[in-house]
Amino acid sequence: MAIVKNAVKQRLRDGKIAAGFGISRLRSAEIPQIAEACGFHWVFVDLEHSTMDLDQAGQVCAAALKTSASAIVRVPEGDVTRATRILDAGAQGIVFPHVDTVKEAEAFVQACRYPPVGSRSMSYGGPQLEYEAVPPEEAMAGGNAETLLVMMIETPTAVKNAAAIAAVEGVDCLLVGGSDLSATMGIPGQYQNADFVAAIDSVIAAAKGANVWPGLGGVYDEKLLPGFIDKGMKFLLGGSDMSFLLSGAKARGAFFNNQG
Repeated sequence: MAIVKNAVKQRLRDGKIAAGFGISRLRSAEIPQIAEACGFHWVFVDLEHSTMDLDQAGQVCAAALKTSASAIVRVPEGDVTRATRILDAGAQGIVFPHVDTVKEAEAFVQACRYPPVGSRSMSYGGPQLEYEAVPPEEAMAGGNAETLLVMMIETPTAVKNAAAIAAVEGVDCLLVGGSDLSATMGIPGQYQNADFVAAIDSVIAAAKGANVWPGLGGVYDEKLLPGFIDKGMKFLLGGSDMSFLLSGAKARGAFFNNQG
């Protein structure tokens, strides 16, 4: 079966939420299986805030293709070269951080979509094609259909331009970076602040107006998340490897330190 289907993109098409397992410290190709076993729907491979190299990230992405946890990679700001290389290695989506303008979104789509939508260079017989010689037109159409392109909204300027960014052909999702957006608004971490909530509402409306999916990262409080999900957030960062490790390890450490 050539052209591996993007499970998280199908989940979003079905109207379901999709929660991501973030990795920035772990390096094993077992990560997608671990994420799947824990009930997550995609793996957030973070190359913006980690020292992970492209080869390690590519191995994780290739391994994810045999699971239901699609590998979606965040590249450093504006790094279209790394984006296209990791797509060739097996990633099923790219997250571009700090997208403020339509011009930026258009450039990112051009780099990551095959013609006629963009100008991505062809790479034949890779892992998404299950190493088969798929006819070029079929490979390009399938690659475009199964690749998720995500633009991060992290500043008041981006919020203002969200509707126009969402309307760019080839954009699939607007992902609010809650930490950076609240910081650039001058209200860091104040996720219940009326101005922050209004910004969220504005981005959700912009995404829905362009028939793309709204998403949210940086907000992990289980008391707050349901409210944002009820508003329409679908593509969610569920937490990171380090936070999961620290939470479990601290609980177990406390158990032992309370014995005797």
